[in-house]
Amino acid sequence: MLTVRKSSDRGYADHGWLKSFHSFSFAGYYDPEHMGWGNLRVINEDRIAPGTGFGTHGHRDMEIISYVLSGNLAHKDSMGNVKGIPPGDVQRMSAGRGVQHSEFNHAPNDTTHFLQIWIEPNVTGIPPSYEQKAFSDADKQGVLRLVASPDGAQGSVLIHADARLYSGLFDGAQSTSLAMDPTRKAYVHVVRGAVSVNGVSLSGGDAALLEGEAQVSLDQAKDAEVLFFDLHA
Repeated sequence: MLTVRKSSDRGYADHGWLKSFHSFSFAGYYDPEHMGWGNLRVINEDRIAPGTGFGTHGHRDMEIISYVLSGNLAHKDSMGNVKGIPPGDVQRMSAGRGVQHSEFNHAPNDTTHFLQIWIEPNVTGIPPSYEQKAFSDADKQGVLRLVASPDGAQGSVLIHADARLYSGLFDGAQSTSLAMDPTRKAYVHVVRGAVSVNGVSLSGGDAALLEGEAQVSLDQAKDAEVLFFDLHA
């Protein structure tokens, strides 16, 4: 079964310095029908205005992934990491038993546009940790490239969760299929462009929620960037 979640149906918050679309219930946006999907809990599409950002705040027992689309996200945390996250990088922070961090856009003129993703862990109370890796456009062109996994396979970042995250770029005649375990759930988030998912046309910000499916197929793409999540049911 495939269920479409349209971009326009997401929650939205405008804080002035931050404009955010929420795929699932988050902060002031509450929708009991959209509390998460499997162990995927948050996908926020955030735009941070120049010279602003999230001040120091805490997390615990959550796998947090930052996926930057444009601009640069400055990260600083209580583990001593001071990093810049550019487009193409996947950053993973395991909050574990507790971590403090901040995220800023230090650019004077450019907005930082990124996806904030939270996945529920399958182990709690672990020491917090951090990992960041770059994945080139060439590696993602016409394929679903594994970028986060519970075993760090294929050079992906390691997450402490029963989930796998793939990223792909598709255009024109490019297409791909990936076998799925029908006892698990899956989630396709169209970052930008347009693409057909199992025969259903989606555009930027749209998502497909899948369960009981044996595969996901992507085709008929136009300048599309896609995230695919293989999730615990």
